[in-house]
Amino acid sequence: MLPTARVDYIAPWWTYWLHNFPHVNLRFQPVNKSFNPQDDNYQQSLIFLVCVAAAGLGLNLLFLAIYLSCLCCCRKEEEEETKRPNSCCVTWTAVTAGLICCAAVGVGFYGNSETNDGVYQLTYSLYNANHTLGGVDSLVSGTMDSMQRGLKQHLERLDEIFATRGDYIQTLRFMQQMADNVIMQLTGLPEWGQTRVDLAATAVQISYVEYYRWLSYLLLLILDLVICLVACLGLAKQSRWLLTTMMVFGVLTLILSWASLGADTATAVGTSDFCVAPDKFIMNMTHNEISTDIVHYYLYCSQSMPNPFQQALTIFQRSLTTMQIQIQGLLQFSVPIFPTAEKDLLGIQRLLNSSESSLHQLTALLDCRGLHKDYLDALIGVCYDGVEGLLYLSLFSLLAALAFCAMLCAIPRAWRHFASRDREYDDIDEEDPFNPQARRIAAHNPTRGQMHSFCSYSSSMGSQSSLHPPAQAVSNAPVSEYMNQSVLFGGNPRYENVPLIGRGSPPPSYSPSMRAAYLSMTDDQTRHFGNDFQA
Repeated sequence: MLPTARVDYIAPWWTYWLHNFPHVNLRFQPVNKSFNPQDDNYQQSLIFLVCVAAAGLGLNLLFLAIYLSCLCCCRKEEEEETKRPNSCCVTWTAVTAGLICCAAVGVGFYGNSETNDGVYQLTYSLYNANHTLGGVDSLVSGTMDSMQRGLKQHLERLDEIFATRGDYIQTLRFMQQMADNVIMQLTGLPEWGQTRVDLAATAVQISYVEYYRWLSYLLLLILDLVICLVACLGLAKQSRWLLTTMMVFGVLTLILSWASLGADTATAVGTSDFCVAPDKFIMNMTHNEISTDIVHYYLYCSQSMPNPFQQALTIFQRSLTTMQIQIQGLLQFSVPIFPTAEKDLLGIQRLLNSSESSLHQLTALLDCRGLHKDYLDALIGVCYDGVEGLLYLSLFSLLAALAFCAMLCAIPRAWRHFASRDREYDDIDEEDPFNPQARRIAAHNPTRGQMHSFCSYSSSMGSQSSLHPPAQAVSNAPVSEYMNQSVLFGGNPRYENVPLIGRGSPPPSYSPSMRAAYLSMTDDQTRHFGNDFQA
């Protein structure tokens, strides 16, 4: 009676959780959850999960299209009070997107490594099992060849030597029967050749697919990290071409993230369906090639289960022992009479010793503990590390999609913030001498009307004394004073800044030394205008 529960293998809880996912075909009909990759409906149930991820991508792109359309159509001038909060909102959105992207990349690296470890353990177990089965085939074929060819040649020569002794001939016939018995037992062992071919081909194919899967995810993780860093650099440097490029790559990475989410989810669900009941699937796959008793023996390896090879191995051992006893007797009694028979008798003895050694190795290889250990290692690699890594990769895809969606929402608002700030600078009078931007423009455009600096004016007071304007009425003294000072500074008179002149204070951007020179010049000019007025 077969055991009802596995003691040595327990499927992890996340495989049961994934196994309970809805299994629906493309016609929205429920499908059996048992792992059956050859069934068309079961394949459609996994494709349905990929289609769900594709629908999520479509909704995400639709949301971005609506958001960008509203941002473009509802553009209006914002007041100066509302610019700072919007700038903070853009900044915090970009920072949040960057942090989520970095967290997603970290999770993705861990998940990619875990999945690779699980698949490597699976392929290693497959190669090890294939080596064990190959050793069994090699021992069986070698023993049968030695019994059929080597022993037959020795017995034929001994027949000629012992032609005059009927009792010795009878002993040789008995040894031939024992050899035929051994060959019959070896022939009854299962043929592992097709199983070896399947295991080797499966291991090679899995290794090939896993290498490109690991490399693809590694490149995707690096691409996500580079896009995130370059987008942050573009926001910091306010580079529009960088932001435009990152928006294009962000949309591409968003599509890849949703695609990887669908592929990872479908693979994780399918693998979990296998991990919940792996024995059932293997028995269904091998029932036409290997006996059910043999499959049960290796899958469960229970002490209560009989060894299906025990009878054949026992007969093999007894036949070899009987043949060795007969050879010992012939060596003892026939060699003194027939010295030429010694060579063939010693050859048969070496052949029997080699067959006995092969028997011990064959017994060890056919024992269930070796293949059962490989089977458990493969299950643990796939169902623990492999499925866990796929879950982390699914989380990475989800976080990456969220991060790039936030980034695609933040970049257009940052662009709009840059444009509004440029318009703010454009509204400032470029000819205002107290405008820092105007001074920078004047420094880069020397062909415009030259603006005499305060330092040059203060250093050449003597040469400027002949340029004083005529005196005006006392009631207009502040205005004329400001206009004269504006002319001396190379600018246009600005009447709205008259109170600043009345206090005799320079612009706040001047240094202390320039402030002192300016006050000294103002006092001299006031005394000069006072003397002219009295005259």
